[in-house]
Amino acid sequence: MSLRLARQSIHWSSSPLIFKSPLLPWSNKYPKNHSLSLPLSQLTTMGKRSAIHSESNPKLPPEEPTSQPENPSSSSKIPLPPQKIRKLSPKNKKSQQPEPEPEPQPQVPNSEDTSITKPSDPTPSEAPNTLLPIISVNPLTIEGEIDLALNHLRSSDPLLTSLIDLHRRPSFESEPSPPFLSLTKSILYQQLAPNAAKAIYKRFVSLCGSESEVVPDNVLALDAAELRKIGISGRKATYLHDLANKYKDGVLSDSSILEMNDESLVTKLTLVKGIGVWSVHMYMIFSLHKPDVLPVGDLGVRKGVQRLYGLKELPLPLQMEEICEKWKPYRSVGSWYMWRLMEAKGDVDSA
Repeated sequence: MSLRLARQSIHWSSSPLIFKSPLLPWSNKYPKNHSLSLPLSQLTTMGKRSAIHSESNPKLPPEEPTSQPENPSSSSKIPLPPQKIRKLSPKNKKSQQPEPEPEPQPQVPNSEDTSITKPSDPTPSEAPNTLLPIISVNPLTIEGEIDLALNHLRSSDPLLTSLIDLHRRPSFESEPSPPFLSLTKSILYQQLAPNAAKAIYKRFVSLCGSESEVVPDNVLALDAAELRKIGISGRKATYLHDLANKYKDGVLSDSSILEMNDESLVTKLTLVKGIGVWSVHMYMIFSLHKPDVLPVGDLGVRKGVQRLYGLKELPLPLQMEEICEKWKPYRSVGSWYMWRLMEAKGDVDSA
């Protein structure tokens, strides 16, 4: 039976041998009546297999693959069973999958980790040293501070060199006085000629008793009529009373004023009626002897900057900040020379 079926499926012809079989599982890859040239030994073996297949399934049609790719070249590749890839022995898992703990993590710079600091970067100890030349916290009355200021101004702004050589050495010496007394004096001196201001101040001190008795309570005890008799205007009397009330209410005190930084001084003192930014700047320079104050609203300093740099117009406050940036941290001394420059031209009085 098997031999007979095999003979029916095999057609002998002249060399080369031609084999046709509809029972082969790959026969659907080729067109019908397609001939294959195969050796005789393979033909005999394939015929027997085909016969056996026909006997075991006489009523079933030839089995065709359910899904075959259209590209014959890709179908010849045998895919590996996915089970064999996923199923790994415990030993293989350990060797192929790293543990979560030793997984490398990206390094984050830490202030305590010095190993990641580049040699070219400044160390923490070097960084502050680069800022030292532009920071000054010492009053200008400290010995040697004026020399440091002059050396800095000479090197940072060559235009100031001729002024420094031409004029006398700056002096900021003044008798120490309590902040309340200094602020009272600054109010009385506003918009007055120096000699007239000195005369009114002396009469005011006598009215209080002495300079040591110029305190908030004694000032509040003087009404506007008494102050007007010694030449103090009603507006300035209001300013003096408001300053005394700020002290009485605890908004200001001598101790707090001496501990404030420059920004806080401007913020707090301008809360007092009659005390503006210009008055605070004058107080900071000539009473507290602050080294780095730039009175951008002072007409004499603005005119001095205009003349020194050959500007067509008076510089505005923002321009003053930009132009005089190089004077830091001794802008108080630079401003002092602007007054000297304009004083030599006869434009302003001596400061």
